[in-house]
Amino acid sequence: MAAVTPIMASHSRPQVRAMVVDDSVVVRTVIERILNSDPAFSVVHKTNSAEHALCYLAGHEVDLILLDIELPGQSGLSALPAFLRANPHGKVVILSGNCEEGSGAAIEALALGASDIFAKPGSGSFGEAFPRSLIERLSRLFSANSVPLENSPPVLRAATQASAPLACLGIGASTGGIHALGQLFAGMSEPPGAPILLTQHLPASFTSYFVQQLARMTSLRVKVGEQGELLAPNTVYVAPGDANLQVRRGLYGRVMVTLNPQRTAAGNLPGVDPMFTSMAEAYGPGAAGIVLTGMGRDGTVGGHDIVAAGGWIVAQNETSSVVWGMPGSVAAAGLSCALLDPYAIMDFVARRGKSRGLKH
Repeated sequence: MAAVTPIMASHSRPQVRAMVVDDSVVVRTVIERILNSDPAFSVVHKTNSAEHALCYLAGHEVDLILLDIELPGQSGLSALPAFLRANPHGKVVILSGNCEEGSGAAIEALALGASDIFAKPGSGSFGEAFPRSLIERLSRLFSANSVPLENSPPVLRAATQASAPLACLGIGASTGGIHALGQLFAGMSEPPGAPILLTQHLPASFTSYFVQQLARMTSLRVKVGEQGELLAPNTVYVAPGDANLQVRRGLYGRVMVTLNPQRTAAGNLPGVDPMFTSMAEAYGPGAAGIVLTGMGRDGTVGGHDIVAAGGWIVAQNETSSVVWGMPGSVAAAGLSCALLDPYAIMDFVARRGKSRGLKH
């Protein structure tokens, strides 16, 4: 096996504490060497079983869990929800030779709340490319932690009644969002009558698989948003993995998609904040947002813009969220008009979206 060459970079963020869970002692040792060769990472624990890892997490926090699927006893996939509950502020990356991109296991892992999937080569074929690819992939995953967050917007009081009919619905989600989206669309009793913009934090390479899976969840048309296309009602436009999905008014007042490849101030790409902000600018009080389970605060700044423009925000409640970061941040900022289980959100949107209070 080739020697691991340290990948030196400027690391202003705190060191990422990692745990490696793999049934092979060789793989555990190699991964530990790779991560410890970079000053941004430090392996603090490694084990061959999910049970032992969960015992460790009962008394310790980590930032990153590299988790194999094939483990003695409980498999990595079946243990994934327990890892997220035991270590809610950390990220889980599936590192497995049996979880290729687009496979059923990969999609299930992302649906359960994994932050990324990385293919593991055979124990005797790690080579020189794998260490660099792994460090680069993980560094991108934690890049948001090194970027200062924008100042929190002032707390607003969400309107008790919609001031305009629903014209555009935006949905933002991250950790555990695929499962929540399945529940959300399962609870939809009628089409919203408006376009739906969707930003789900996912690795860019999974966008096409995500769209295919989403299309099986709903009778609405589902597609990746394309630069310059005009929005149509009852169509779900998904943010591509390498650009923010935004909208603007063009000729004759028609609203069209615009793709922005710039990361948000919090390091997200795609980001919920720029999507919401553009909706507020294009639709004013006709804009509405849904913030589902996810780590961080993405959606709060843009949600503030929607509410300030006269629109409204619904957030997933804490009990049904895998991580109540994004919806909890929106709730704490006073932006949400309701905190609901995903199954109940679309019916709420349908009722509120048809209501009309006094015009501003």
